[in-house]
Amino acid sequence: MIWVKIYRTPQDVLLAAADEELIGKEFREGKYKIKISESFYKDMLVTEEQFIELFLTCSVANLVGNRSVGKAIEMGFVSSSNVLTIQGVPHAQFSILEE
Repeated sequence: MIWVKIYRTPQDVLLAAADEELIGKEFREGKYKIKISESFYKDMLVTEEQFIELFLTCSVANLVGNRSVGKAIEMGFVSSSNVLTIQGVPHAQFSILEE
């Protein structure tokens, strides 16, 4: 399961998503640090199928974990070469750029 939270602005829909077991944890490696806070990521606990449906509605995404990042890669929205791994935990950001 994946925790997701949706943020809306007049211009964008941001999807914050983190694999369930990562919530509340912090990872550090070299100069990189990521904290998977409840306040940013935790709103709705969804299946991978529900995650895909929500992902398809967003213009910006912040993803942490094997399931959420893996699904974004499978769908072709994130390239594996653009994934940052911190202590073995994948992290990716996605944005649709409009002219």
